[in-house]
Amino acid sequence: MSPFGALREQLLGAATAFADAPSALPGILSGLVDDVDRALREELEIFPVCHHSPASALAMVRRLREKQPRVIYLELCEDLQPLLDELRNCRLPVALQAFASEIDGFPPHWGPLSVVAPITEASAEYQAIAYALDTPGVELVLVDRSADHVFQWLPREPVESAEPAAADDADGAAVHGEEAALHGDAVGVEIGDLRPRFAELEEHLLHHGKVRHWSEWWDQYVEQPLAGADYDTYRQVMVLIGSLFRRLGPDGGDRLARDEDRERYMWTRMREHLAASDADPSQCLYVCGAFHAASRVEQFGLAAEAPAYDISPRTATRWLYGLIPSSHSAIEAQFALASGSVSIAAATWTKAVARHGVTPYQLEGQKGARKRPGRVRPAAPVPQGPVTDRLSGFLANPPALDGLDEAELLGWCVDIVRLARRNGYLASTADAIAVFETSILLAGLRNRARPTPYDFQDAAVTCIEKDVVPGRRDVRRLCEILLGGDRIGEVGYRALPPLAQDVYDRLKPLGLDLEKRTQQRALLNLDADPELVPCSHLLWMLRYLLPEDAVRPIMGARRLGERPIQESWDLAIGRHQRSIIELGYEGVTVEQVLEQRLRRTVWAPEATAAVALAAVEDAILYLGSRRFTDELGGRAVELLAAERTVDDAPDVLRRIRRLLAHYRATEPVLPAWCEAFVTTGYAHYCTLLPTAFVDEEAGVRQVAAMLGFLSSMESLALALGCDRAQLELAVRQSHPEAPAKVALLWAAQFRLGLLAQAELRSRCDELLDNPLVVPAFPLYLSGFVQALEPVPALAPFVVEVMSKAFARLPDAVLLPWLPKLITTLRDQAHELVPVLVREAGRTFPAALSSVDTWVPPWSARETPKAVAGPVPGVAGPVADLLAGHPVACDAVAVLLGCEAGWQPTGHLADGPEHREVADLLVRHPEAADAVAGLLAGRAAFGR
Repeated sequence: MSPFGALREQLLGAATAFADAPSALPGILSGLVDDVDRALREELEIFPVCHHSPASALAMVRRLREKQPRVIYLELCEDLQPLLDELRNCRLPVALQAFASEIDGFPPHWGPLSVVAPITEASAEYQAIAYALDTPGVELVLVDRSADHVFQWLPREPVESAEPAAADDADGAAVHGEEAALHGDAVGVEIGDLRPRFAELEEHLLHHGKVRHWSEWWDQYVEQPLAGADYDTYRQVMVLIGSLFRRLGPDGGDRLARDEDRERYMWTRMREHLAASDADPSQCLYVCGAFHAASRVEQFGLAAEAPAYDISPRTATRWLYGLIPSSHSAIEAQFALASGSVSIAAATWTKAVARHGVTPYQLEGQKGARKRPGRVRPAAPVPQGPVTDRLSGFLANPPALDGLDEAELLGWCVDIVRLARRNGYLASTADAIAVFETSILLAGLRNRARPTPYDFQDAAVTCIEKDVVPGRRDVRRLCEILLGGDRIGEVGYRALPPLAQDVYDRLKPLGLDLEKRTQQRALLNLDADPELVPCSHLLWMLRYLLPEDAVRPIMGARRLGERPIQESWDLAIGRHQRSIIELGYEGVTVEQVLEQRLRRTVWAPEATAAVALAAVEDAILYLGSRRFTDELGGRAVELLAAERTVDDAPDVLRRIRRLLAHYRATEPVLPAWCEAFVTTGYAHYCTLLPTAFVDEEAGVRQVAAMLGFLSSMESLALALGCDRAQLELAVRQSHPEAPAKVALLWAAQFRLGLLAQAELRSRCDELLDNPLVVPAFPLYLSGFVQALEPVPALAPFVVEVMSKAFARLPDAVLLPWLPKLITTLRDQAHELVPVLVREAGRTFPAALSSVDTWVPPWSARETPKAVAGPVPGVAGPVADLLAGHPVACDAVAVLLGCEAGWQPTGHLADGPEHREVADLLVRHPEAADAVAGLLAGRAAFGR
């Protein structure tokens, strides 16, 4: 007869008396009792747990000392077992991790794959691991699905939406900076996950329990009552809770199906191990979540007659394993717990250990382990007794209420006021008294005889945090720090992968403690201390591979052709230990990882020629391998030839110019891939040029960069066998319609000698004189500015055109265009601005006093063309020279203060002023001969 018969009858009677639908409720209540009875009658002892629960950890310690099992089956990914012994070299909390960057058998967008299982001291799992590893003759067997199966069983959709690692805001969980992201974008293994999966049920429990979130409800109604309960009561209550959440959860669904598959998987693995090892089930212990302890799958129990579960083979994905640092905040984020709940659990664990006189298990030699009292000699194993009903008494009697611990509460109140003062709050002794009284008041309103940490938090927020937060931390965060803080784990040197150990070894000459989580400043004088040069080289590679704030240069740069003399770095390597460990999953050394990443970058489907050139530059800066650089350069040539757009033309031009300058300065000859890139680019851009001129999606900047490539690389391309006629033909075939591109085409024609500057000036003047074209003239001018890239000799002409535009364009056209011109120059052509500024400095007067009398060089009066003829008083070539250049003669006359004019026949007009000019030329024949020699060769002046 079942020991729970009386409880079942009592529950069924209550359901018949109070339920509106007695046909459904009796089945649920009876099923709860049946689940408890079934789990406790199982031959293999089942130990139900809740993850990171002090009550579970206390019960585990007690049971291990009583039973002393020889085999422990633990709900944890079976392929993580080799990592467990490395926990000795770590400071908890840490997380076991399975990582895969090269995936095979999963959707490509899932990568990289990561599974983490955090371990804290206040957890039943850690107590079982420590007992098994430090007790001779005890075998620990992980029986849960492998990391590969974790992803096999996920729906074929983005993994973030299937089982995210980060918590939602259901519990009001707050993320405290980097510590909450220590697990990265990993899928968490929820060991002992125990939470209602029915939203209405959770809301009902929170409302009637007068608590704010689930973590507080669990602490008040489960943790505190079970902390001092005996083992049988603990087991029955935990299985009852797991059964309740299971039966009141939503029917069906992918998550429930995965849970049931996990249970079939674990029971199959345990049966296989028992059959292979001939272990006695009475000396075994199965540690699993309370939700799985109430399992109803057909493979449940050793006496089940259902066939073994068919476990699918693993995929070809190559998994790597290691330990990464964890923290209380990271665990809270992963399991959707309230902020500070894991810290409060750790404080509760410490207090419970001291109160109940329990000596917990701890791995020998564990880093950062607290000193414990001497080991208690294990007692003789206690066999499992008959199952008795402990639920009836537990459910019928109210929990024993702890009395008010005034000393503890007073200490909290005084410490929170002191901490608040340090963080900028105007707190006083009166606030400490108010927090004390408010804590007791809130506990009374919530039917608690003793204020919990959550009551104390609420009281501190009410009494201290008035209206604003003066510093970085609010009062709730200060309470979390006071009650235990966000403890952060550390992976010891011996447990690190070879790459991480190599990083620590190579940075030893810096003389810094890289294991610290604080930011440290490293000063490197590379001339005085040449042994620091390898450290500098490694830091630049880590800068490329790690997050931005892990390794941050304050002084110094890494560029082609530059050798640093002094450098200054801010290092936070200890804070980003997880990132360094995950680098160890990709290779043995940092150089190998960097080479693999660069190779993946240039062979990615979305790679472009600009991306490949950037990879070439990085390879030169960080690796210095000529073979690898040539490989990347060859890939850049392939990508350039395959491109059908010119979107990256500016980036391509900038990078290839820099690389060519580097090789010309350091190498006797250019690499073969550089020559191939120039010839391929010359032919490629000549082919695309006519299309780019008329393509609306190709911007002016892109077309200008194409012309810049063709112009600056022309001499090298022609020397390598290219034909200039190809460029001329491409320019002749271009017929743009956009004003800016028309200006670019004119500049290209000028560069090739197909358009004279006088004709170009005439066209621009016609545009300014045409009222229909005036509104669009700024677009032409933008094209001329961009044309400075391929035709820098146009700088004087561009200054001239801009000056004419500023002088002649109406304000309605000019003023709206000026901001656009400035933003365009800043964003797209910032390197062209110095060219314009220098040319303008040469053109315009340097002093303010000269502005009024300054005459622009392009504003000389237009005069009719003169007919060559004799000049009175002047004979020979000088007369022909003056007649052939009347504008120059007029200019000289104006500078000398004479008004000059020309007769229709080309002779100087008669008159006193004109005779003065003739007399002047006669009196100074040497000057006239010098001018004639400059303009028309050597000439003799006739007297």
